[in-house]
Amino acid sequence: MEGIVGESSGGATRYSLRPSRISNEDILFCIDVDPESQVEMKVSGPNGRTFTRLDSIKQAILVFINAKLTINPDHRFAFATLSKSPSWLRKEFSSEVESASEALRSLSATSSSGQADLTNLFRVAAHEAKKSRAMNRILRVILIYCRSSTRPQHQWPVNQKFFTLDVVYLHDKPGPDNCPQEVYDSLVDALDHVSEYEGYIFESGQGLQRVLFRYMCILLAHPQQRCAQEYVDIPKSLSKKSPPTEAVPEDTIPVSSQ
Repeated sequence: MEGIVGESSGGATRYSLRPSRISNEDILFCIDVDPESQVEMKVSGPNGRTFTRLDSIKQAILVFINAKLTINPDHRFAFATLSKSPSWLRKEFSSEVESASEALRSLSATSSSGQADLTNLFRVAAHEAKKSRAMNRILRVILIYCRSSTRPQHQWPVNQKFFTLDVVYLHDKPGPDNCPQEVYDSLVDALDHVSEYEGYIFESGQGLQRVLFRYMCILLAHPQQRCAQEYVDIPKSLSKKSPPTEAVPEDTIPVSSQ
């Protein structure tokens, strides 16, 4: 959105914004179904039932969809899974919550996976983005990734940016068999490589469901209305609200975003 600087009748400088259209979104959720998506979260439901990452992801997506449609009922959603390569779960973009619920109910983890190749995901997204543009819409991919020991790979031309990419990375803590920092760096590289508008990436190694829900709420932000991620400061962390003498535990993650 470009601004115009001019002078008012009194000689004072006046700044105004050019009117621009904010497009409706087609949002493609791509959910990692590697066996690591079955890792248990630090939360329990009625009768002590445990929740896996995949259970929590399903809940968070439904919260996101309901909130997004409350903001604008013309947004649409489709679903894919990611094993070694992506596969469609629900190809048709729809604004129906029940359609999303049905797709998520059929979502399950695989027994084995390996290294994920994001190339086909980007190829599919670019194809869908062209169809969205023909309808004056924009496409966004929200990738939810769960592997701590295998970095994703991709091959994609650096000058082809047709869609926006957001990433939520749920991982284990670093250890002899895990390299979450390297995985995170690969995801950052992929986002920078393909994202048309400002794409966000969030990660958590704490296994806390509330952290996942917080990130999904931030991702409600429309790509055409976003600030740079480094300026995102919502919600305020408890440490910033508390006196500096108090020791307040934070939902920090041992993976650097630098």
